Amino acid sequence: MEFVEQLKSSVDIVEVVGQYVRLKKAGTRWVGLCPFHTEKTPSFGVHAVHQFYKCFGCGAGGDVIRFVMEIEGLTFYEALKQLAERHGIPMPKRSDYSDPQTKLRAALYRMHEIARDVFRSALASGAGDEARAYLAKRGVAPATAAEFELGYADGGGQALVRAFEKERFAPEEMEASGLVLKREQGSGFFDRFRNRLMFPIRNEAGKIIAFGGRALAAGQEPKYLNSPETEIYRKGRVLYNLDRAKESIRKGDRAVLVEGYMDVIGVWAAGVHQAVATCGTALRPEQVRLLRRHTERIVVNFDPDEAGMKAAERSIETLLEERMRVRVLELEGGLDPDEYVKANGAEAYRAHLDKAPGYFNWLADRARARFDMNTVEGRVAGLQFLLPAIQRLSDKLERAAVADEVAGYLRLERGLVLENFRRAAAERREKTIEQPKEPARPVERILINAILSSEEACRAVLPRLKSMAAVQQFATRRIFHALFAMQDAGAPIRFSELSGRLEEQDQNLLAAVVFSDKGEQEDHSPERALECLRTLEGQEMESRRAALKAQIREAERAGMLEEAMRLMSDLNHLDRA
Repeated sequence: MEFVEQLKSSVDIVEVVGQYVRLKKAGTRWVGLCPFHTEKTPSFGVHAVHQFYKCFGCGAGGDVIRFVMEIEGLTFYEALKQLAERHGIPMPKRSDYSDPQTKLRAALYRMHEIARDVFRSALASGAGDEARAYLAKRGVAPATAAEFELGYADGGGQALVRAFEKERFAPEEMEASGLVLKREQGSGFFDRFRNRLMFPIRNEAGKIIAFGGRALAAGQEPKYLNSPETEIYRKGRVLYNLDRAKESIRKGDRAVLVEGYMDVIGVWAAGVHQAVATCGTALRPEQVRLLRRHTERIVVNFDPDEAGMKAAERSIETLLEERMRVRVLELEGGLDPDEYVKANGAEAYRAHLDKAPGYFNWLADRARARFDMNTVEGRVAGLQFLLPAIQRLSDKLERAAVADEVAGYLRLERGLVLENFRRAAAERREKTIEQPKEPARPVERILINAILSSEEACRAVLPRLKSMAAVQQFATRRIFHALFAMQDAGAPIRFSELSGRLEEQDQNLLAAVVFSDKGEQEDHSPERALECLRTLEGQEMESRRAALKAQIREAERAGMLEEAMRLMSDLNHLDRA
């Protein structure tokens, strides 16, 4: 495991986590909203010195490798390899970390790269004439098609099969890729995608994990065909173009959610680089959390037809549930985003994005168009239409403000609206991990932080502390017992190794000690640790004196003079020590 330690010591966890989470510095710590659960108040922190992360809301925590595994859904080896490649650290030629699952995933990634190359070659060939004509008709320049690595799946149904067999992929690997299908009768495979314009779908790290294919022939169904879920592809955990758009989303503090691949490509080519799309599914909470790592602001700009508007309604509910700040853009002229930027330019589109109304105004307009606001029945129906989205607001003050707006807009009594809100949505409480029942005292925080920060403090403090009875009264006693065992075994005293020896409750306590706001103000130098140690030794001496004096008085009252004299000798010896 020497390479693992070398990698962790060479990679800055703050820089890695900062690629996924907006962090703010707080002393030696960095804090932000947890990427693993939905929260309003940041409970997620990264420690720059000890190189670990911890969420005090959901309990997630670990080192840089664990973070990449969790955030990207990778195996240990894949996370190790990704970190090594990103930071220019050569991997050992022989690795003991690979397992059957990792090997299968590596084969799937490679097969998707091969498929990308096959599709791109076909697009450039004579077979791709129809696909190139379609792109030209949609105003997609060859340079844009190349940038997004668009391709063409020919109608023969054997291009990928031949390419995979040439590379000697096993039949079970080919089937697991989702790119080819097993014949129901007879043996062999055929390509899933045939006579389609192909869009590579990438994960946030930029690896191709799936494809979307648009039909080119009249009557060809479905219009869009997407890869099935595989070992490397989960539809609910991917947003099309997020790998490219995330930097612009962070910089502009806004994402734009559009409906399809062509909308993303069209607005990107025009210079608006904040657009993402779902991959042929309804928006899911996991996808919103992907976005929320980079911004809390989003503009929903779906196609203006009825299907697009209904999809926007559903998306708003999910976005609000995940505490996004939502605006909705409906472009004039019945144009979708791709058509609009081509007709009016990027600046006009940006201006519309900047002026997009809040979700409530858009939903309320939808309610007014759908129901008769001149009747009580119509106004109540409008309220019922608005409730599913508004009840997902987790903030009580925001719900109260919206209740006033709804009451005024629908000409209903405010009390009636609030009563419906109360019945429709129970108050939400953020999940938090169980806090330590015994908070660590300042002396415990100072000693632990000093020991973890300094070899000098470790060598000077641990041997003397080990013999002290006072440790048994510490809330952190099991942490110190682990430290004693590590020193006895000659193991390196590091945060990650210490945390790995503890049960979950003590792991949380250790993280609380290291992340403590009070700890930021404390001196954790070896000298301060020795002062604390001398104070503890003095307190322990006084406790022993008090105990001996009490025993002496008890022996004298019982007439046990010989025992009293022995105890007095012990007391005198203690005083001279």
